[in-house]
Order: sequence, then C-alpha cells, then structure tokens
Amino acid sequence: MERTALRQSQLCGSWEMKERLGMGGFGHVYLYQHLESGEKIAVKRCHLELNSKNKKRWSREIQIMKKLNHVNVVQAREVPEELTSIALNDLPLLAMEYCYRGDLRKVLNKPENCCGLKESEVLSLLSDIGSGIQYLHENKIIHRDIKPENIVMQETDGKLVHKLIDLGYAKDLDQGSVCTSFVGTLPYLAPELFECKPYTVTLDYWSFGTMIFECICGFRPFLYHMQPVQWTSKVKSKGPKDIMAVEDMNGELLFSTHLPYPNNLSRPLVEPTESLLQLLLLWDPAARGGRLDPDTNKPYCYTALQNILSMKVIHVLDMTSAQLHSLVLGAEESLHSLQLRLETHTQSHISPLSQELLLETGISLDPRRPLSHCLPDGLQGYDSCTVFLFDKSLNKYSGPLTARPLPDTVNFIVWETKTQLPLYALKKVWGEAVSYICGLKEDYIRLYRGQRAATLSLLRYNTNLTQYKNRLFSESQQLQAKLAFFKTSIQHDLEQFIKQQHNGISSEKLLKAWQENQQKAADVGYLDEEIVAVHFEIMELQRSPFARRQGDVMEQLGEKAIELYKQLKAKCPDPPHGYSDSTDMVKIILKTIQNQDRVLKDLYTHLSTILLCKRRIVDLFPKLEVAVGNIKTAEAAVMQMQMKRQKEFWYLLKIACGVSVRSLYVLPVSAWVLSGYSGFHPRSKNMQTGGLVNWSL
Repeated sequence: MERTALRQSQLCGSWEMKERLGMGGFGHVYLYQHLESGEKIAVKRCHLELNSKNKKRWSREIQIMKKLNHVNVVQAREVPEELTSIALNDLPLLAMEYCYRGDLRKVLNKPENCCGLKESEVLSLLSDIGSGIQYLHENKIIHRDIKPENIVMQETDGKLVHKLIDLGYAKDLDQGSVCTSFVGTLPYLAPELFECKPYTVTLDYWSFGTMIFECICGFRPFLYHMQPVQWTSKVKSKGPKDIMAVEDMNGELLFSTHLPYPNNLSRPLVEPTESLLQLLLLWDPAARGGRLDPDTNKPYCYTALQNILSMKVIHVLDMTSAQLHSLVLGAEESLHSLQLRLETHTQSHISPLSQELLLETGISLDPRRPLSHCLPDGLQGYDSCTVFLFDKSLNKYSGPLTARPLPDTVNFIVWETKTQLPLYALKKVWGEAVSYICGLKEDYIRLYRGQRAATLSLLRYNTNLTQYKNRLFSESQQLQAKLAFFKTSIQHDLEQFIKQQHNGISSEKLLKAWQENQQKAADVGYLDEEIVAVHFEIMELQRSPFARRQGDVMEQLGEKAIELYKQLKAKCPDPPHGYSDSTDMVKIILKTIQNQDRVLKDLYTHLSTILLCKRRIVDLFPKLEVAVGNIKTAEAAVMQMQMKRQKEFWYLLKIACGVSVRSLYVLPVSAWVLSGYSGFHPRSKNMQTGGLVNWSL
C-alpha cells in the first residue's frame, strides 16, 4: 500500500489528516488522527464522478463492511461527524480501523524475502487469511480481489494479525450464487474469468492459493514473468496436482507438483502445504477446493488447512553437526520418545542418555511433562522456536557441520561466473543468491543462540554450585565452631588434670579423636579452591569476545548483496531484456561462505570451552556430596564425644563423692564442664575426694 506524506496537514474539527495511505480505482484512503485522544482511523473517500453502477458498488462496499465482524477482516468504524464534510460527489465515507504495520506487498518486496517469507510468517498468514476467507464465504460474500496489496497487518497483544481489506469488488451471493462480471487484479484471477465462464466462491480459492505460493517461494506459481492472458492457454494443460509451471532456458514448459527450492518451510510442512495448494489451484472451478468433508460439511481445503495449523512440530538443532531436525509430535509424546527418534536422525546417533535438550533460556526440557506442554503455544516456525541438542559425552565439537545447500541456479553462476544470462532470469538467480547469503547469516545466528543457551545453562549450574558451596561452607563453619569449642574445653580440662596427673588420669585418646575430626573439616578446603577456579573461568567466558555475536561482516555482505539486487531490479525494464554476468554477486557469495567458516570456527571453540567448564561443575557435585557427608559424619562424632564426655564427667563425680547419682548434690559448674567430657579414665582405685575438691571448678 503506497503511503504519501502530505505537504501540509488538513484539519477537520478535532481530526487532523496525517498522510495518504493508498489509492484505489475509485477512492483514496487517508489517515486521520484525533488531536486530543490520539485515536487513528483510516478514511476512504471517493474522488471520481461515478456512474450509477459504480455508485451502487461503492455503497455496497460500505454496507458489506458495516455488517462484518471478524478479527481477520478490517473493521468498519463510525464516521466522525466532523469528517462528513469532506465527502465528495454525495457519496458516503468509509471509516475503518487503522492497521499501522502496512500491507503484505511491502513485506514481500523486501529483498531478503525474494525467495519467500519465513516459516512462522507463512503459518500466521495461512491461519489469518484462511479464517477471514472462510468467514466471508459463510456470510455469502466473495472477496474477488485477494492479493498481497489487500492484506494489511496489525499488532494485537504482541501478535501480528493479518486482515483482509478492500471489499470494493466483493460480491454478496444473496444476489445470486453464480457471478459473471470480470473484476479483480489480473495476476491473481482464476482462469475461469479469462475464459468468460461463470464463477462462484472457488474464485477466491485460486487467488488465495496463488498468494500463498508467492509468500512461500517469492514468485507466483504459473509463468510469473508473463501476463495472465499469455499464460492461461499454456497452463491449461497442467495436471490436477501441478502447482507450478516454469519455462527452462530453451523455452520448454515444465510443470511440477512440488514446491521449488529455496523456500523456508521445514520438512514436515512441505508435503501438507503442497496438498493444500493442489486443492486451491485446481483448474476446474467445480472441483477446486475439494469435495465436502462429511465431518465438517465444508470443502476439504479447509480441513487440509486446519491439519497444517494443528500440527505440533518441534525443531531441534543438533549443535554437534549444525543439522536441523523438524519432527511432528504426538499429542502426549514424552521426552524419552523424542530422544529415541533423535538417536536415529542425528549423524552421530546420540544416545538418549547423552542427549541434553535446551530451550533458548538454557532450561532443559522437563521429562515429567508431555513435550507439547513444554513448547510455546500457537504456531511456531523453526525461525522463531528452536530446541538445542547437545551431546553430554563430548566436551569438544569438531564437526563435520551440515552446510546450507546451494540452490542449483546459484551453483551455476558460481561455476560459470562470466556467463551472460537474460536479465529476467538473472533477477531470479540473484534473488536466490540474496536468499542464500541471508540464510547463511541466519544459520550462524541460530547456532549462536544455541551457544547462548549453553552459556545460560552453565550459569544455572554455576548458581547451583554457588548454593552448594555456600551450604558446604556453612556446614564446615558450624563444624569448625563446635570443634573449636570442644578443643577449648579439652585444653581447659587438661590444664586442670595436669595438676592431678598423680591420680593417673589421661586424655590422649580424646585428643586423637578430636584431631581426626578436625582433619575432616579441613579436607573441604581443596573443594573451595576448585570452585573458585571454576567461577573465575566462567567470568572469563562471559568476558570473551566470542561470547558476543560475530556476524557483523556477514551482515555487511548481506547488505551489499541486497544493494546489487536492487540495482539489477532498477535497470530491468518491463518486460526485461538484455544480458549480464554475475561477477559481483559471486564475489559476495564466496566472501560470505569464507566469513561464515571463520566465525563458526570461533563459535565452536568457545562452545567447547563452555561445555568443558560445565563438565567440571557436573564432576564437582559428587565431590561436594561426599564432603557434606563427611562433615555430617564428623559433626555426629563430635556430638557423640560430647555425650560421652558428659556421662564420664558425671561418673567421675559419682566416684569422687561416693554417692549415687540420684542423691548427688550438684555444685554450680562452668559451661565447659556441663558441655560433657570424653576419654578420661581413672587408673587409680584409690581416688580421693580431695582431688576433686582441689580441682577448681
């Protein structure tokens, strides 16, 4: 949709005209904004003198728009009273919601989309426009002009929503279920219109199929470089499953039942999408769309569409080989089931025990939940949601890495750089070259996201290690404190018993036991040093330049390729003629491949360091468990000695006083006495009570 800024704004009361959004056959669409509330609306105004037939058509569009209410059809709004004065030729205005993201043609015209949109964008478009068309048909309305220019985009709650606009050619089937008028945009018109045959709602199926094919592949399906009046006679002979027709260099017509490469669909989606296009692009309008599905009582094309949209596909990037695996999940499929399937798909046949599957957040997939519950809701292409597979048995990934395949036409110009090609063919080849170069950059970014997931996982392990270390330190400090108190108590006891040595009392056994427990607490020191070393290494990994994206050079090369492609398009007449070679484009292709090799080497070197550091942390956990166990054992031993010391002290009191414990009068004693005493054994049977009296309590 063309947008033109106005040289000076125009006010209509509280509404200000900001820009012209687009032009149609009869009317222009303008953007108006309310000065106080900031509300924006799109206003369509007729700018021509219309005959009675076209006046009725104009009024019919407004009537149809006002009665529709669907998220994928642009919503009509009440025309503000202040704007009614701008209407021309006694024709009413049409006010609509403003969709600020523009139209689909603007997206398709981006050079990086010259070989089709990303998978997530295609899925979103299929869902939205398929739903919008179904809604119109259920309300007995044929759109009759479905094309990228009539698809606008709006962001709602963070999600991109596609909406059908411009029902100027729409036909209300209440006036008759079969139509004959020739309307619409030529490249997207169904063949029955060119054959002057009556048509029904299946007219929209052809337009929808043509547009979907273009969004997937970057060009229309049937002899895209020709006008429809030229290709209809040639394409008429296509088979019922043919969804594409091209001419080779010799002018021979080639049909295909498959989507061409390059495109951005993952493997599980290719065949179902081809089946859907085969239904939408049937030449026979009566058969187009398929038979009625007895379960839904709707044409089978809607069932085929729903089957695509309901697929739950998980996209797993094997970081050991850079190979992407896209697998359809069962409704309640478990993680173990997926791992068994991945074992057969991966190049090195990674066993389930060695597999680690990480989300981009660095969190592992939860084995307790069905896989479908672990993934984000809604339609997800591999460009927007990837799970990263790591081999836990490896600390170094050295390849071989799976390279993006070079399209045949791009491979041709790489080997035949100086060959002169027709400009119309060269434009297509260079478009595929731009797509390939952008694809190399996206492949690197995807692998970088995998490296980032590994880093986040490492940091999570490091957090757990820190918590474990803190726990270990706390336990160790408690043990040291108890041992220190115990040592002080014993030393004080010894000082007193030195004076009583003639009584034959010894504490050597106690001292030996204490020394053993003291060593158990000291043994955890080496673990603390090892943990500190790991923490330092993680900090160095985060500071490393390889922890940041290194795709700047590929970004610049991609921009150069896009600029070359734009220059070629600018000098291509319509229809294009002339010849040129591919020297400049091939130079960029080779430089991009060389640069990708370099940055991937750096990425995998850094990734291997991350994985080695993570392995060291994992290996530390059992040692920490043993250390904590030793501390617990030592602590229990100290408590046991304390209890024994306490009992023996009371036993000494009993002997010294010559009375039973029940009748013993307990004198006030210091805390170190009551804490207990162990290892003291009287050797003399003639111990006198005076010894106890002389022992200062």
